[in-house]
Amino acid sequence: MSIRTVVRNRAGARNRTGVWSRTGARNRTGVGSRAGARSRNAAGARAGAGARTTPPGSAPYRSRTRRLLERHRAALLLVALVSMGALLLPYRQVQSAAGEMRTRGAPAVQGVAATQLALLRAHEEAKGSVTDRIADVVGAGARYETQLAAADQGLTRLADVQIDGERGRGALETVNGVLTSYSASITPAVTKYVSDDPMREEKFAEADTLLTRKDTGVVPRLDVLQGHQMERVDRLSSAGPLQRVGWAVAETGLLAMALITLSALWVLRTRCGHSLDLCLLVSLAATVFLAVVPLTATVVTLDRLDTARDGLARIERRAHDHTDLARSQKADTDESARVRADLARSQQAVTDESALVRAGLAARDWQSGTYYGALAGGVTILLLPVIGLGRHLNTDYRRPG
Repeated sequence: MSIRTVVRNRAGARNRTGVWSRTGARNRTGVGSRAGARSRNAAGARAGAGARTTPPGSAPYRSRTRRLLERHRAALLLVALVSMGALLLPYRQVQSAAGEMRTRGAPAVQGVAATQLALLRAHEEAKGSVTDRIADVVGAGARYETQLAAADQGLTRLADVQIDGERGRGALETVNGVLTSYSASITPAVTKYVSDDPMREEKFAEADTLLTRKDTGVVPRLDVLQGHQMERVDRLSSAGPLQRVGWAVAETGLLAMALITLSALWVLRTRCGHSLDLCLLVSLAATVFLAVVPLTATVVTLDRLDTARDGLARIERRAHDHTDLARSQKADTDESARVRADLARSQQAVTDESALVRAGLAARDWQSGTYYGALAGGVTILLLPVIGLGRHLNTDYRRPG
């Protein structure tokens, strides 16, 4: 083999091995590296583009601040519902009690007392017509007729305003029946038997028994009815345990409502950059209104009811004292003039006391509108926090596309 042949073979081997290998290596490393770099750059660019779709400065969905605002909204709604239910029910009950006391309770108590005094005075006027020697001319006299007519009118009104229910209606029916028998006894005593002392005294004794006998007489039966009515008045004029619990729950709930509203305002200021929220501020003002005004109106109303109850108790006591006195002096005609004068003064005192009671129970304009103001305030504290916090949740922390 010649020297040139050997040189060509070695050169071919280098071309087939060394040159080809280096070229392949360059292809496998350089080209692959550039392709990987381009893939990584493209992926990074897509990730950057996706990140830029979220508005700058906003938190991702279900962030901690969003959850905190949602809890505030739920707590405000729940506390508002409980507070308004606990507030409106006892407030309405107190106002209804004041209305019943004004339209029925006070007139019923005053009516029974006035009827008792009128019957007792009519009886004394009938006896006085005999002792004053006027029965021979005009019978029992105009004063007797006037007082008996007043008693009849009083019984008629009591049928409409008495507050003892079916028991009271039954008592009044019995009283009317006994009063008819009383008239049948007293009328002959001052007309037919004026000159017949034994028969006159017998008829007076019968009439006196029908009028003042314990438990069965007209006036004692009215006294029992009056006692039942005063029990009803006591219930109307005082706040029961359930009302006190309702007010405690309402005031506690409204205090919690104010604190939660202040906490929501603080979260919006410190975490969201909102210094004030009009809806939450108006809701806070309505909460303060509901915590103060209805409670003040209730306290004032209960105070007026207490005053009215005291006045009605004085009216009831005055008539009751005369009933006891009439039973103890039923056969005594020597002091008829003094008894008649005392009864006249008591009747005037009952009239004056009744006027004071009615004036004290008269509805006040500002108290009449408080209930509807409380309803409006309740709607305010229910809706405005939901609207205010919902707006921030939708604008600052909305759900992604």
